[in-house]
Amino acid sequence: MTEPMILMFPDDDSAPLPWQEEALCAQTDPEAFFPEKGGSTREAKRVCSRCDVRGDCLSYALAHDERFGIWGGLSERERRRLKKRVV
Repeated sequence: MTEPMILMFPDDDSAPLPWQEEALCAQTDPEAFFPEKGGSTREAKRVCSRCDVRGDCLSYALAHDERFGIWGGLSERERRRLKKRVV
């Protein structure tokens, strides 16, 4: 059985954010969310599509300029495009 993934961020005093405890990615293989260059993002996006805290996750990624991985169901490239449309 895969150990749950708990996301930690340098500016949060090592405590998970409230939404992270409800995130489905915490119960999934973390490698799916950080695929090798050119690797498939399908599994991570499938998990995200069912996650109740997807919006919180995406908001965090956009606010903190996350450059790697799938956050809130979007890849880094997709988040970049979204930011350009919003700005």
